[in-house]
Amino acid sequence: MKTLITILLFIISINCAAQQTFKRNDIYLEAGGASLFGGVNYERQLSKTTGLAARIGIGFYMEKSFYLSLPVGLHYLFKLNEHKGTFIDAGLTTTFTWEDGKIFNKGENYGDMDFVNVVPSVGYRKHTAKNLMWRISFSPIINKYVFFPWVGFSVGKKF
Repeated sequence: MKTLITILLFIISINCAAQQTFKRNDIYLEAGGASLFGGVNYERQLSKTTGLAARIGIGFYMEKSFYLSLPVGLHYLFKLNEHKGTFIDAGLTTTFTWEDGKIFNKGENYGDMDFVNVVPSVGYRKHTAKNLMWRISFSPIINKYVFFPWVGFSVGKKF
């Protein structure tokens, strides 16, 4: 019986030592993508391993005036090589935009310029050994005015 308990404790200790600490949170800068021109985002993995994640951020873009953007979405990370931290990143984000005509638009009126963008995305994502992450993605912008092919690049920190 002592031998069996010793073997079980040894197997459990090897298993615990082999597990890496999984970082479930990301904060990153995004150029293009669902933030539109640029932004800062927070992302949280919703499971104990890579998989489904939720994101929220704040960003901007400029076209005739200044727009504030708020991307909110879900992503799924498909493992390519877990030991190398490479993933296919697929997601769907809704980006709300607001025009601030009184501060940035100098009184010009372009009509109702507050609208919602739907931004599907698919891309490549890399997590480094130093808890850094970067991602490049194809993220077309779809709204009531346009379907626009768009790309995004993100770089940030896992914690």
